[in-house]
Amino acid sequence: MLEELLRSGTLISIFLSTSDEMLPILISEAAPIDVILKILGIKLIIGIIAGFIIDLVINLTTKNIPKEKIGEICEHEHCHCEEGSILKSSLKHTLSIFIYIFLVSLILNTIIHFIGEDNLSNLILNKPILGPVIAGIIGLIPNCASSVILTQLYLSNVISVATMISGLLVGAGVGILILFRVNKDIKENSKIILLLYAIGVIAGITLQLCGLQI
Repeated sequence: MLEELLRSGTLISIFLSTSDEMLPILISEAAPIDVILKILGIKLIIGIIAGFIIDLVINLTTKNIPKEKIGEICEHEHCHCEEGSILKSSLKHTLSIFIYIFLVSLILNTIIHFIGEDNLSNLILNKPILGPVIAGIIGLIPNCASSVILTQLYLSNVISVATMISGLLVGAGVGILILFRVNKDIKENSKIILLLYAIGVIAGITLQLCGLQI
């Protein structure tokens, strides 16, 4: 299941479509409902299209059916799922991932604190074409801070909606952290991240050139 997911467009589609902290911020700032739905709709459409294209390319270029590797997670966690203790195994998986996310998020928050959110924001100001490129880099930060910064800048009319969407497409919250936690293939993870970044930036620049206004 895990290997099949990683080698298909499903994971990319999920990452592109996720909203992380964007949605609660838009709601808390009383953004118009039609604006929220349009932004969510754009992310959803891009995620679906990208997922279908990736699946099509994979199906045309490979004949090997990936084997199920969910058992590798169980072996790594020593949870003994095969013994039938589903509740105990689930709790152990959840606790392990929670601790991992907490520690990594603590480190990232500390780094962002010293760098300063204002400094991150200034990177994408007044850069019409480079904006999506830089926003995509900010979106790679596996933390809610990236989506918070991008959404707040958009609501303040500092960046365009295309630039914000570019960064939000790349950002998948703690999803990237979990990806590295459960999949030890660094090369495969790197390809997924690069693919996310490329799709996010290309989509952002395309929307920018099309003059998207919401």
